[in-house]
Amino acid sequence: MIGWDMGAALTLARALGVNALIAAELLPEIEAVMVRKLNEQMAERSTTMTPI
Repeated sequence: MIGWDMGAALTLARALGVNALIAAELLPEIEAVMVRKLNEQMAERSTTMTPI
């Protein structure tokens, strides 16, 4: 699943000196972790919010 611009991510990787093939292999895994953590943070915030 690619929910963001893979081209931009690969351009950034290239600018940082990361091999494009390695970046392409790792980016989906990194995205999955980012999504899980974001969902956890959103769930925590929704339980601490008080209704108006």
